[in-house]
Amino acid sequence: MTRLAIVLTDGFADWEVAQLTASARSYFGFDVVIATPEGEEVRSMGGMRVAADAVAENLHASAFDGLVLCGGTIWETEKAPDLKPVIGDFTTHGKLVAGICGATLALARAGVLDATDHTSNAADFIASAPGYAGHALYKDSPQAVRAGKLVTAPGSAPMTFAAEIYRALGHGGDELDQYVLMFGAEHQPKAA
Repeated sequence: MTRLAIVLTDGFADWEVAQLTASARSYFGFDVVIATPEGEEVRSMGGMRVAADAVAENLHASAFDGLVLCGGTIWETEKAPDLKPVIGDFTTHGKLVAGICGATLALARAGVLDATDHTSNAADFIASAPGYAGHALYKDSPQAVRAGKLVTAPGSAPMTFAAEIYRALGHGGDELDQYVLMFGAEHQPKAA
């Protein structure tokens, strides 16, 4: 069974992993583990309270197939959790690592964006991360960008973020393409 650790922080963006968590658990049968800083209950931007299954700082790659960091308000502040050791453990072990919106700042601080294609909310947004050296590999894309087992996305791309995570885990194909089209249908031009 595929096992994903999803990190949520206080002020997480409700929409950014909603398609992923719901379909991973109910459709693909993944074991989805919600981890938070220090294992504390967190509240989303919209006020939804979430209790943790695990402590984010204690996650180990040996127990999971992937690590997904949800964006939110905290990543741009000094209160952002230091997940560099966790991110390093997952990348060292060749596991999926994914970040959307503000969570791409955590990936930048961990150095995983310095040598591979990636995206974020904007080039100047990601450039604000201390130590970031991946300017030349930044892709200005409205969709998620996948480079091997690394997936990044702007906060406005939760559907392609979920899709690229599935593809990185080997769950691509026609069925996934149809799923993306179905949930992204509202973004298609109206027929004349």
